[in-house]
Amino acid sequence: MTRVLVIHGPNLNLLGVREPDVYGRCTLAQLNERIHEKAQELSIEVRTSQSNPEADIIGAIHGALEWGDGVIINPGAFTHYSYAIRDAIAAIRMPVIEVHISNVHGREEFRRHSVVAPVVYGQIVGFSANSYLLALHAMRDLLEESRR
Repeated sequence: MTRVLVIHGPNLNLLGVREPDVYGRCTLAQLNERIHEKAQELSIEVRTSQSNPEADIIGAIHGALEWGDGVIINPGAFTHYSYAIRDAIAAIRMPVIEVHISNVHGREEFRRHSVVAPVVYGQIVGFSANSYLLALHAMRDLLEESRR
């Protein structure tokens, strides 16, 4: 069975409360429930984690080596400046998909640049909570293709 780690970055624990006009009203618990339901439908074993500290996110990325086949990550604000997270992604040499709930390219200028983008397989942005579900589909297809 395909195993995918989903990592939610800083401030995503405040989903449903934080800027609902940008991030929607779906809470992190509701989002994780949707992720687990979609993963089951797609025959994917999924683990989810959320962390505000950068070091914990790096640890989760490293931990994917011991358990997973791929990673879906929303690095939050770390997207724009964390070379440490970028390097951790590059180091694990497994498919990683970057997701964002909002369309970062249509927001403030600083949000339009991702330092992790060059080391991920692709990005899915702007589809609200569905960004994660689309990423699960993409990851399943990507991993199936790599096994052929």
